[in-house]
Amino acid sequence: MVFGRVAGLRGPWREELDRQFSDLLGTWPARLTSSPVFPALNAWEVGDNLFVEAELPGVKQEDLDISVAGGELTIKGQRQFKTDEGTTFHRRERAMGEFTRILRLPIEVDGERVEASLKDGVLLVTLPKHEAAKPRKIEVKLNN
Repeated sequence: MVFGRVAGLRGPWREELDRQFSDLLGTWPARLTSSPVFPALNAWEVGDNLFVEAELPGVKQEDLDISVAGGELTIKGQRQFKTDEGTTFHRRERAMGEFTRILRLPIEVDGERVEASLKDGVLLVTLPKHEAAKPRKIEVKLNN
């Protein structure tokens, strides 16, 4: 079923817009009640380390569980919000409850040396590369 056909457009532009409207409107009840992917992540590599940074406002250290296994980083946690009885929300955009983010790592890491810190609502996970994943120079030998 297609919702919101855009009049006057032809070809791939129209098909793409129709698909996007259909995706948006076809799931509208879920979109009203669910939040975007949480937490938002950045992942990058510098030298011998991978870094993953996650925005976790309102999440306490004791509510986090971070693990590395099988080439994946898993960040689990819970964001809680306590309200007084009789509280009436006029807008509630920040999702509460449990969350899990699993990030497939692009290279093998040394799980024994992974470190994580939480500061000002930002989690930083440092993932040292496994020795096998580090580049090494190969000596070229001359054949006589």
